[in-house]
Amino acid sequence: MSTRSEPAQERLSAVMRERRQLLNVAYRLLGSLSDAEDVVQETYARWYALSPRQQEAIESPGAWLTKVAGRICLDLLGSAR
Repeated sequence: MSTRSEPAQERLSAVMRERRQLLNVAYRLLGSLSDAEDVVQETYARWYALSPRQQEAIESPGAWLTKVAGRICLDLLGSAR
């Protein structure tokens, strides 16, 4: 028996599996674990701010999350100047 929430559950688990990757990318760019954790939280906040339709339109959630995390890191590094 299939329910409508199964795709949503699959997307959620795919997004949560990316946490370590996002933390690694952010830490390498920023050099601070606390800043990297803040970036990951902001990245997830942006993901959950998307409507379900927008989330479904993203073919590779991991790539989207990594790109957003990288941009947040670059914004932080640019504002530090």
